[in-house]
Amino acid sequence: MFGSGWGPVVRRPVAWIVALVLFAEALGVLGVNWFLGVVVDRQDMSLAGLDPDVMSVSSKAGGVVFALYFGLCGVVALLVALRDRAPAGFGKVLLISAAVVHALLGAFAWGLIGWTAFLFMVVVLTLIVLLLMTYDGRPGEPDEPVDAGTPVSPPAAPTAP
Repeated sequence: MFGSGWGPVVRRPVAWIVALVLFAEALGVLGVNWFLGVVVDRQDMSLAGLDPDVMSVSSKAGGVVFALYFGLCGVVALLVALRDRAPAGFGKVLLISAAVVHALLGAFAWGLIGWTAFLFMVVVLTLIVLLLMTYDGRPGEPDEPVDAGTPVSPPAAPTAP
């Protein structure tokens, strides 16, 4: 996508930016849901017969769960930035799921909130995908340089006569 020269140049700054954005988003989601929980609790109103206390606690619990999720995604991006290595295993799955969540939130934001929220979600989605793609090695190219004195594969085992 970026050619051979752009990947190493942009990947660490992108990883740092993704980590910061995800941490900020975790705090924002926690704050908004906590605020909504407090508002529902103070209004003491029912929605379709639901208990206001249950709605308040549910809003706060949802905020905590999503904040922990985005915070964990931010930790993965932070580790990628510090180590300058591609996310592997659970971390990669977590970042892919965060990209899917941002795509879905962007689609909902367009209809419910407006184009500015949609634009924010698309920017975060783009940053996460950029992080994942700049660390993907192309076929035939190693992710890290190989020392010339080290064999790429182990020598063949000797055969007995």
